[in-house]
Amino acid sequence: MFIDSVVVSLHAGKGGSGVVAWRREKFIPKGGPAGGDGGNGGSLILKVDSHLLSLEDYRNKKIVLAENGRDGSGSNKKGRNGKDLTLNVPPGTLVKDAKTKEVLFDLTEVNSEVVLCRGGRGGKGNCRFKSPTNQAPNIFTEGTKGESKEIEFELKLIADVGLIGFPNSGKSTLISSLTNVSVKIAPYPFTTLRPNIGLIEFDDFSKIFIADIPGIIEGAHLNKGLGFSFLKHIERTSTLVFVIDLSGIDGRDPVEDFTVLQNELKKYSPELLNKPFLVALNKIDTMEAKDNLKRFKKSFSLDKNLIFTLSALTKEGLSKFLEALKSIVQKDGKKF
Repeated sequence: MFIDSVVVSLHAGKGGSGVVAWRREKFIPKGGPAGGDGGNGGSLILKVDSHLLSLEDYRNKKIVLAENGRDGSGSNKKGRNGKDLTLNVPPGTLVKDAKTKEVLFDLTEVNSEVVLCRGGRGGKGNCRFKSPTNQAPNIFTEGTKGESKEIEFELKLIADVGLIGFPNSGKSTLISSLTNVSVKIAPYPFTTLRPNIGLIEFDDFSKIFIADIPGIIEGAHLNKGLGFSFLKHIERTSTLVFVIDLSGIDGRDPVEDFTVLQNELKKYSPELLNKPFLVALNKIDTMEAKDNLKRFKKSFSLDKNLIFTLSALTKEGLSKFLEALKSIVQKDGKKF
């Protein structure tokens, strides 16, 4: 299951308490204090794991506790420190304060780590309080509590390519044709209710991560439909592919669809339209496609190198489209 937002209560470990103890050894009648310090509590650490694609691990994990430090003991023995607990999250995870929504961390670098909640300090044993004027202190201190935070994890997918289109435009078929991802495909709107991530591997061993962003509808920028849930995932894709249904079988107009998609992105975040993009005019194998293709080209003055006619179902035109996709993603010799 794809989970992109969870709220978790995080608690670092409490420090162990110091103790009051005395040396009781033969022939040493005045042994003095020997109470050891408590151990420090374990901290909670976040680590970015490239193998994770969602926050599914936290779906049923509402409270996370790090280990407490152990109490000190006699013979001036310090208690064991609580073990730090490392939580793995996918790249692109925003760490927010659940109440104020303040962004605490933006985790994008693979293998990077941050300490989210620090463990409590161990208390002092009575050995620490010995002085020339107090040779037999009978006091100790308790360990302090570890930090606790109510945290919201919000995932914004990081992918090289994001497929954008209306429901039933053929995005699921396209991603399954381009990659080895198996997705549910059916002839009705809103088939895909979660983003799908696929990996395209080329002969030169370079790779492209491609995300099927579920269908956007008019008014998505106002959070209509599942607007914000999906639009946020487009923000971190380096290249956009507008998938347009040329068939018009569902009563859609490809010219209007492209206009609406661009407007929705612009209203949500104008910066999205500054990203490199391609237009995949899908379902070219249908009878209505040729007339709609002429109208589309007349309506928009786009560089012809950005427009590709193809059929995700029959795979017509896919090889040429894939070459262009690789070129635009790996521009300037960059390989992902």
